Amino acid sequence: MPIRIAILALVLTMIAANAASADPPPLVDLVPYEGAITPVTAEYLADRLAQAELRGADAVVIQLDTPGGLDTAMRTIIKDILAASMPVIVYVGPSGGRAASAGAYITLAAHAAGMAPGTNIGSASPVQMGGAGMDSTMARKVTNDAAAYIASLARQRGRDEDLARSMVTEAVNLTAREALDAGLVDAVASSLPALLDSLQGMVVAVGEDSLVLNLSGAVIEERPMGARQRLLKTLVDPNVAYILMLLGIYGLFFELSNPGSLVPGILGGICLLMALFAFQALPVNYAGVGLILLGVVLLVLEVKVTSFGGLTIGGVAALVLGSLLLFDSPDPWARVSLRVMIPAVTLFAGFFVMCVWLVVRGYRRPAFSGPPSLVGEQGRVVEALGGGEVAGKVVFHGEIWDAVAEVPIPADALVLVTDVAGRLAHVRPLTVRD
Repeated sequence: MPIRIAILALVLTMIAANAASADPPPLVDLVPYEGAITPVTAEYLADRLAQAELRGADAVVIQLDTPGGLDTAMRTIIKDILAASMPVIVYVGPSGGRAASAGAYITLAAHAAGMAPGTNIGSASPVQMGGAGMDSTMARKVTNDAAAYIASLARQRGRDEDLARSMVTEAVNLTAREALDAGLVDAVASSLPALLDSLQGMVVAVGEDSLVLNLSGAVIEERPMGARQRLLKTLVDPNVAYILMLLGIYGLFFELSNPGSLVPGILGGICLLMALFAFQALPVNYAGVGLILLGVVLLVLEVKVTSFGGLTIGGVAALVLGSLLLFDSPDPWARVSLRVMIPAVTLFAGFFVMCVWLVVRGYRRPAFSGPPSLVGEQGRVVEALGGGEVAGKVVFHGEIWDAVAEVPIPADALVLVTDVAGRLAHVRPLTVRD
């Protein structure tokens, strides 16, 4: 019996020692991002990479779904990836997502890359944004620069340089399986745990060191955008920036029309400032801004000047053209949607057309106060009228007026006011037809 107890104690001691010496599971930070690549994106990813380093994460996975974005923001993100002290893995997902344009560069810059089934990558040709088109010489320079950049990233990660170049020079776009077969990505996986299992044992270069990925069974902690970054991401959407600009113009118009209202002016100023922030991160064509402002001025003038609709037509035309030109880019993500623009312009122009209609209707309405409002009213003679210039007294609404008539009218007769000149009423006898 004592021998059995000793053996059991020894076994339990060995099990406890093995449990204590077992390594904890790897820690992976998941950084999801969907949308265009903007300065807000660069700030978000830089923050998450810095936090992962402080927390001692074994790797960072950027789950990417993007139509492309700004070159400056893209290069900032790539610099942060290349300078990272831990492996950065880009996972193009979920299914149905893409890594187009700027997203292709970011994917090739990662230490390891994977794609979900049903995703695609490529179409990385540069396009001119925010102004006039490029001439042939400038277009060659920009294209060659972009091709060399993506090829250098592919070379650094041991990927196909020629195929990477063709994404720029020929706008090649590949499915997930095609990208895997061509060696542009390292795995195709339907989920993040499956991707980490696929990358198990892969050797990657992090800085000057070579590391073996040991991420199978890792603890995955999602690190999404904070509230501030979500707000900023929303603001740099072209449709949101467009609406904010129009709301800002509305607010300032109401404040200038009714000085001292305060609330429209304050809200309008805030909307304009937020729109200006968004314009810093978007390809703004300031000719479009000028046309929108011209359209607003013409619509405001329609309220003040009689143009028989000419100013309204010109104002609506300027608003439509300015809205179409506001964000000058061939990429859909950087343009105002027609589904947003048409209702916004219709509402904006409709408001001023309604103002003009109310003004015209006001001019056409009969007077309802003051002496002119007495025209057409009935009264009673209290002092006979002699006809011609011989005045008498007539009472209307309890007020006694001096009155004249073309014919004599006796006292107590009923009369109808035909005109009022100063304090003198012109009347005629009331007939059956009246």
